[in-house]
Amino acid sequence: MQQKVFDVEGMTCAACAARVEKVVGRLPGVQASVNLAAETLVVTCPEGTNLPDVAAAVERAGFTVKERTQQRHVNIPVGGMTCAACSARVEKVLNRLPSVQASVNLATETVSAAYDPALTRLSDLRGAIEAAGYQPLTAQTVDERTQRRQKDIRVMRLKLMIALVFTLPLFYLAMGPLVGLPVPAFLNADNYPVRNALTQLLLTLPVMAAGYRFYINGFGALARRAPNMDSLVALGTSAAFLYSVYGVVQVLNGHHHAVHNLYFESTAVIIALIMLGKTLEALSKGRTGQAIRALMQLAPATAVLITQAGEKEIPAEEVEPGDLLLVRPGARIPVDGVVKTGHTAVDEAMLTGESMPRDKQPGDKLYAGTLNTMGAVTMRADQVGQDTALSQIIKLVENAQGSKAPIAQLADKVSAVFVPVVAAIALIAGLAWLAAGHFMPQVIPEGVTPIGFALTVMIAVLVIACPCALGLATPTAIMVGTGLGAQHGILIKSGEALETAHKVDAMIFDKTGTITLGQPQVTALEVISGDAAALLELAATAEQGSEHPLGQAIVAHARKMGVPVGTAAALTALPGRGVEATVNGQRVLIGNAQLMQENHVDTGALLARAQALAQQGQTPMYVAADGRLQGLIAVADVIRPTSRQALAQLKRMGIQLYMITGDNERTAQAI
Repeated sequence: MQQKVFDVEGMTCAACAARVEKVVGRLPGVQASVNLAAETLVVTCPEGTNLPDVAAAVERAGFTVKERTQQRHVNIPVGGMTCAACSARVEKVLNRLPSVQASVNLATETVSAAYDPALTRLSDLRGAIEAAGYQPLTAQTVDERTQRRQKDIRVMRLKLMIALVFTLPLFYLAMGPLVGLPVPAFLNADNYPVRNALTQLLLTLPVMAAGYRFYINGFGALARRAPNMDSLVALGTSAAFLYSVYGVVQVLNGHHHAVHNLYFESTAVIIALIMLGKTLEALSKGRTGQAIRALMQLAPATAVLITQAGEKEIPAEEVEPGDLLLVRPGARIPVDGVVKTGHTAVDEAMLTGESMPRDKQPGDKLYAGTLNTMGAVTMRADQVGQDTALSQIIKLVENAQGSKAPIAQLADKVSAVFVPVVAAIALIAGLAWLAAGHFMPQVIPEGVTPIGFALTVMIAVLVIACPCALGLATPTAIMVGTGLGAQHGILIKSGEALETAHKVDAMIFDKTGTITLGQPQVTALEVISGDAAALLELAATAEQGSEHPLGQAIVAHARKMGVPVGTAAALTALPGRGVEATVNGQRVLIGNAQLMQENHVDTGALLARAQALAQQGQTPMYVAADGRLQGLIAVADVIRPTSRQALAQLKRMGIQLYMITGDNERTAQAI
């Protein structure tokens, strides 16, 4: 059965509501319930019911109807999930709720759920998670989740160290004599069986205490008839421990031969090894969140709010739509909005990949996380918080890391039935060997009792057959893959996209920052008179202190060539045109043709060369001193040294290659 909600207009009284319920209820298998106050119709019907028939029935009754399709999406952190069976259990109970479509990611320990608020409330989801025996946590920021995970890792490391400190001597004491290793004489099992047995018991207890969560979670899941991986560990180690305790009692009662049938080391080693695996798993989970944290750090923590009382610095999350903000040179844009006053150039490489800053003037759009490189501007906040473009990118990465690939969905189905099947197989194997030892004693190794060997077999099946590799490996691989992709500027939309990537037969590349370095470099110098070094020194000195990437490229090139860079007496940025500075008493202009025309500088001598460089995708900048043209410097985003090799390799693999760019066609053709 499914439930659907319709908005119904035109109902004015109880008779209208009754009329709607009556006409819809006549449809085969359909149950209708009308909420007059909310003007909604809730329909319960079999899967595959033709919903347009429902709408048509309401419309024939004289009302306007529209199916409500708006769903709310939430991510709920969940504590207490330790294996794939746990995640399958949570997913199962949530999907039983009306209108809920839930997907659990064990690697991130979160539930992604979509539901209709008219049918189900968020509190219902949390209640279902609690009823299943797990803890729905409050929604946390990436930083808060990171802090919680780091704390968990510290605790896990401490418990692991405790387990190893006691497990290693226990393992040596129990297994050392079997391979000829010496043990202290006062603990010799043949001469001092009581001491040996009690020492093994005392060494085991701290290990079990360190791994107490296996027993709480495992037996709790058994009580709820939803066994998980911890249930296997709890059953196996408890059986070995209780049998060994029985052996200690026999030793204390004078049956000293029982000291050779103790299995305390099995309990301790199993717990220690699984704790080691859990700790390594937690460390791998922690590393996968670094990409999202790096994206979040692009957004500034504070913003400068302009009020009637003056400027006020406030936390960026307190910015409301419509607020007027001041953005100074060198600061990052706090929210999405538009320029109100001022002119500047903004580095939008984190969004577009374009290395060249884009000039901004009143009315132009600004995006959170981008860098204001030049002048101060005031802006009006439009999209804030989770609505900014940067937040949407972060959400895309998080959703991709939380999505399930088709192979992961198959793994979850297998894991859901794996635990009870393994428990049944372990019980059958133990009973079979117990019976074999009773009727055919020769099949049991010498010196081992039938019940002891049967118990060993049962424990081996319970502990070794762990479904966590099946349920955890795929989501962890998706997390690592999408996380590393984000760090390298590759956003992977979903787990399914990642899984099907091996079928790719065509690739579309962005130009800037992908095929090219994404950093402008000086590519050509043309001099009217004199030498190139003098022109470069003049230009670099004028651009010293400039925040524009083109100016910084000139300064970097001068230093690379060993040309001295002085200090300009004055530097004025001219957005969209260039800069003006005073160098050794000369008025120096560096910029485009528009700047030269405004200052009546004749560029005819280098006009053809400038046009040729522009045709090649380079940015020509004229250099003039005291009104006379001195030369030309070209800057361009050069091709990465590895691009040719990488593209050639892709071609050899039979992949068709395409390039897209926001630059002009001349630059694209040149690349």
